Amino acid sequence: MASIRRLAAILAADVAGYSRLMGADEEGTHERLRAHLRELVDPKIEAHHGRTVKHTGDGLLAEFPSVVDAVRSAVEVQRGMIEREPDVSEARRIRFRIGVNLGDVIVEEHDIFGHGVNVAARLEALADPGGICVSRVVRDQVRDRLGYTFEDLGEQTVKNMARPVRVFALSPESIAAMPMPHAVPIREVPISARRRRSIARPIAATVATVLAIAVIAWWVWLAPRTTSTAPGVSAATATTSIGAPLVAPRLSIVVLPFANLSDDRDQQYFADGITEDLTTDLSRIADMFVISRNTAFTYRNKPIDTKQIGRELGVRYVLEGSARRSGNQVRVTAQLIDAERDVHLWAERFDRYMGDLFALQNEVTGRIAVALNIELIGAEGARPADNPGALDYIFRGRAAGLKPASGDSYAEMISMFEHALALDPQSVQAQSLLANVLAGRVMDGFSDAAAADIARAEELVAKALAASPRSPTAHIAKGQVVRAQGRCEEAIPEFETALSINRNNAPVLNILAGCKLSTGSIEEVIPLEEQAIRLSPRDPRIGHFYRTIGHVYLLQSRTDEAISWLERARNAVPELPFVYALLAAAYGLKGDTERAAAELAEARRLSNYHRYSSIAQLKAFSFGYGGSAPNIRALLDATYIAGLRKAGMPEE
Repeated sequence: MASIRRLAAILAADVAGYSRLMGADEEGTHERLRAHLRELVDPKIEAHHGRTVKHTGDGLLAEFPSVVDAVRSAVEVQRGMIEREPDVSEARRIRFRIGVNLGDVIVEEHDIFGHGVNVAARLEALADPGGICVSRVVRDQVRDRLGYTFEDLGEQTVKNMARPVRVFALSPESIAAMPMPHAVPIREVPISARRRRSIARPIAATVATVLAIAVIAWWVWLAPRTTSTAPGVSAATATTSIGAPLVAPRLSIVVLPFANLSDDRDQQYFADGITEDLTTDLSRIADMFVISRNTAFTYRNKPIDTKQIGRELGVRYVLEGSARRSGNQVRVTAQLIDAERDVHLWAERFDRYMGDLFALQNEVTGRIAVALNIELIGAEGARPADNPGALDYIFRGRAAGLKPASGDSYAEMISMFEHALALDPQSVQAQSLLANVLAGRVMDGFSDAAAADIARAEELVAKALAASPRSPTAHIAKGQVVRAQGRCEEAIPEFETALSINRNNAPVLNILAGCKLSTGSIEEVIPLEEQAIRLSPRDPRIGHFYRTIGHVYLLQSRTDEAISWLERARNAVPELPFVYALLAAAYGLKGDTERAAAELAEARRLSNYHRYSSIAQLKAFSFGYGGSAPNIRALLDATYIAGLRKAGMPEE
C-alpha cells in the first residue's frame, strides 16, 4: 500500500500508570489489557466506523472518517471501562487516557503519521485517567451534534509543538454520569485460569468467525439499500463528508425574513435590516446555533411550514415577524415558534421611534432568552448608529451587499456607508462596514485606486477597533484589510476573534477556511466549511464552500471525492472559472483527458483566457499559488498543476 494523505479524526489512547501496573503484576496487567482491547475498545472503534491502526504496548492508535464517531467511540470506551473490573482494587485498575484530534495524516497500511497524529498523542497525555482531551477543531465540530459538556483548559504548551494547543476536556466525573453503553464486565483471572484459556482460544475464535460471517451475510442481504448523495442534492438534506444527518440542537433557531408592511414597498431593506440584526443578536445567547441570514432569506415570500423548515435546517425554533415604518415611527411584530411541536411560545407587538430601534431589537432577543429559560450575554458595545438616518443608510448598504458583486454594487454600498458615516462619524458599524467593502472591492478587482482604498480602510478600521475592541464587525473588517494586502497569516486571528464573539457567521467561516488553506493548515479547512454549510445550507454562495472542500480533497489526491464536491460547486456557482480549472485538474489526474480538456476550455472561456492560458501564466498571476505556504505550493504542484498539464495546459 503506497503512502497517501487524507483528513482523519485520530484517537490516541494509553494506560495511565502502565509501568507501575506492570511492575506489580506483569502477566496479569498484560492479560487484562488485551481483554479490554479485544472485548471493548476495538469493538467500539469498529462499531463507530473507525479503524484500529495499531496497538502500542500500553495503548492504541485509531482513525475515523468522522470526528463525531471518534468522540462517541472515546466516550463509550471510557464509560464502559468504569464497569469492567469490579473485583480489582482501585490501585490496580486499568484506566485509559484518550486524546482526539482532527488533522491531515500520512496513511500507510499498518501506521499513520503526521502533525495530526502528534497532536492527538499530546492531547492524550494531558487527559486525566478515565478522561478525554480534544483539540479545538474537534470541540467545534461536535458541540452542536453531541450533548457533551467540555471544559476549556485554554492554550497548552506541549512537547515538540511550535504553537500552543487549545485543549478541551471531558472529565472522568462527567463521563461517569453519562448513560451506560453495553459493556462486558471483566474480573481478575488467576494465573492458572489464564493458561487454560490459551488452549480454548483457537476454538472460540473459529466459532466467533463463523458467527460473524453469518451475521454479516444476514445484514448485507436484509439491510435496506441506500444510495449516496448525488452532487446536485441540496445541502439542507445532504450530509457532508465527515458530517452527520442534521439533528436539531436544543438551542437552535432561524430568523425568517420579516415581512415589510410599510406603505412604501421600497422599505423592504428596512425589514431585512431588522432580520439581519436579530440574527446577529441571537448569537449573544450562550451556545445558541443560529442559521445564517443568507439561508434564511431564501424563504422570503414562500408559504411558511415551521415543521418543514425545522427539519430542513435542523433547528428547534423559528422566529418570524413583520416591520412597518411610517416616518420616524416603527411597528415590529415578532413571534417565536417551537418547530418540533408547531406551537407558538410567544407573540408581541412593539411600537417605537427609529431612535429606539436598537433597544427594540435587544428587547426581542431578551424575550426569546426568557422564553427558552436561558441566559442572555450582554451586547459587546459596538454602536450601529445614534442617528436614525445613519441607521437607515446602514440598512440600505447592507441590502446592496446581497446583490451579485460588480463595480456598480460596490459603488452603491460605499455610497450608502459614506452617507451613514457623514450623519454619524462615530458609528463603529458604519466605519467597519465601509472598511470591509473598500477591501472587498480591491480583492474582487473592481477598484481603480487600490492603494487609496486600502489606506482609507486601514484608517477606518483603526478608529472602529479603538472605540470598540470587541466589535466582531470591526475585527472582520481588519481581517479583510490585511487579507487584501496578501497577509493571510495576520488576518486569521482577526477572523477567529470575530467568531469567538459570534460563532454563527457562515461567511467568516468560509473566509477563514480560505486563509487556513493558503497558510498551510489544510487539516482545519474542511471542518470550517462544514460548519459554514451547517449554518447556511441554502446559501446563495454555498458553491464557494463546496469548492474549498473539493480543493482540499484534490490536494490530498482524493480525486473522486474532489470531483464530487467540485461538481456540486460548479452547479451552484457556474460563473466561477476556478471551479472548472480544479475540475480539469481532477479529471486529468483521474485519466479522463477528454473531460479534463472540456473543463479547462470552460475555465478559459469564463476568464477570457486570463490565468489559464499556460502553467507559467497561472503561477505568475494566481494569488492562490504564489501566496500560499510552501507545503501548499508543493501539494498544488503535485496535484493541481500536474492535473492541468494532463488536461492540455502548456508550460508557456
